Amino acid sequence: MKNIILLLIFSLSSNLAANLDVTGTVISDNQKMIGARYMGYVKEIHYNIGDKVKREDILFSMESAEFDIMQNQADLALEQAELMMEMYRTRLDGIRNEKKSLKRRGLKGKSDWKELEAMSENVEAGLSATRAMIKSATAKIKQMASVINYLEIKAPNGGIIVKKQIRVGDLIVPGMLAFVLVDLDHLEIEAQVSEVDLLKVQKGKVVKINIPSMKFRTVGKVKSVVPSANPMTHTFSIRISFEKGTTQIFPGMYVHISVPYKE
Repeated sequence: MKNIILLLIFSLSSNLAANLDVTGTVISDNQKMIGARYMGYVKEIHYNIGDKVKREDILFSMESAEFDIMQNQADLALEQAELMMEMYRTRLDGIRNEKKSLKRRGLKGKSDWKELEAMSENVEAGLSATRAMIKSATAKIKQMASVINYLEIKAPNGGIIVKKQIRVGDLIVPGMLAFVLVDLDHLEIEAQVSEVDLLKVQKGKVVKINIPSMKFRTVGKVKSVVPSANPMTHTFSIRISFEKGTTQIFPGMYVHISVPYKE
């Protein structure tokens, strides 16, 4: 209904105005460049160029030597802390037994007793420090458990894969491009307008759209005019929003645009 009303308005206005004809291209307003957070080798690839994906679908998985080293270090730190904890506990039990023996013999408060008291305080301090080490190592292991999710790279949203730059066995590092994903539900049209015609195109203006390959006609609105001219061609980029409904429109499609203006 909204498009029909806009078409009627456009038809009425077109009888009183001339039209500026420009060509454009369908683009996605939601394009994602997907890579990895950790260095590793590509283990499996689940999608290829042209495949449609849903949010949270696993695009590819990795084997990370960096992660394996970090996990081993965390496991070793916890194991060492637990051994130290057991050693301190055993030593503390021995001191307590020695103090009981001195107490039975009536030597409490003597030099041997004072020496055991000092040793007990040192062992208690070591035991406390070891508990902190175990807590830290346990937290690190939990962190590693969450990091493993980053070795499975998931789609941040639904869309179609338009570029794939990895293969199984490739070494991938943080910042390296693996996939380009475009959202087909948020499409726009980008066109170039000559500097001399810029006054004929204003933000919010209703324009007529024709995508010949799909025999699709509708109207859209000028969403923005990029205020920076191409110094070589003296053209400005414009973005046009439109509703595609149930028609299958894809990024890269050719678009003919008619912009009404008054002479």
